[in-house]
Amino acid sequence: MFLVTGATGNVGTELTRVLLATGAPVSALVRRPDARLPDGARPVLGDLNDPGSLSEAFERVRGLFLLPGYADMPGLLARARDAGVRHVVLLSGGSAALEDMSNAVSRYMTLSERAVRASGLTWTLLRPRAFMSNALRWAPQLRTGDTVRVPFADAATACIDPRDIAAVAAAALTGDGHEGRVYELTGPEPLLPSDQVAVLSEVLGRDLRCVGLTEEEARTEMAENMPAEYVDAFFRFYTDGFLDESKVQPDVQEVTGRPPRTFAQWAAAHAESFR
Repeated sequence: MFLVTGATGNVGTELTRVLLATGAPVSALVRRPDARLPDGARPVLGDLNDPGSLSEAFERVRGLFLLPGYADMPGLLARARDAGVRHVVLLSGGSAALEDMSNAVSRYMTLSERAVRASGLTWTLLRPRAFMSNALRWAPQLRTGDTVRVPFADAATACIDPRDIAAVAAAALTGDGHEGRVYELTGPEPLLPSDQVAVLSEVLGRDLRCVGLTEEEARTEMAENMPAEYVDAFFRFYTDGFLDESKVQPDVQEVTGRPPRTFAQWAAAHAESFR
């Protein structure tokens, strides 16, 4: 049995589908009993911020896909170990390598990785770069016009399709030789936001325009959706240059045996979300 946390998210949904396709039994951790899941997944209720709520979720589980950043990661992992879980695959991020405790995002990634390493479980760490699915944030703008206004217009990222993250996670959960490995996960090429918008323009058959936000505009818009310390963290990454997500890494190819999907492939698969 595998337990997928974040099972309704971009990566968790794809991972649940991949695991089910192999014939593996999958439990999906959810907070609401009416959460929409892929057919065949067994919903289990629990809260990752409350390890005591996870007793049922961990029953008969041998492999755990875990999201980062919860309040009591050591306690959560101890519960998993005591329940018989043997291997954990942690969804982390490239900023964990910085180990910058003054940066809110780097801090929670780093602390989550440290907890996993010290848990007594075998582990695999996944460090994806920016998700291609982040482009879905532009959908409301594209429903009302042809201009996409973006923060960090000069920051190129080798963004990755969540399906490729899920493929690597599934391999790490079901296969051998992934214990103690750290996988740096990227797409096949670095792209600026304007490059992504150009791809969407071609896929959608529209003449789209990309406009960079000023720092003040970007901070104001981002503050509507995240805490101020996270806004500051992203500015340190992309404006101050503390994090370079543009370098292409070979790990998706090496683990899955195929190249990572392009942004054009992702955009074609999700075109209806922008119409």
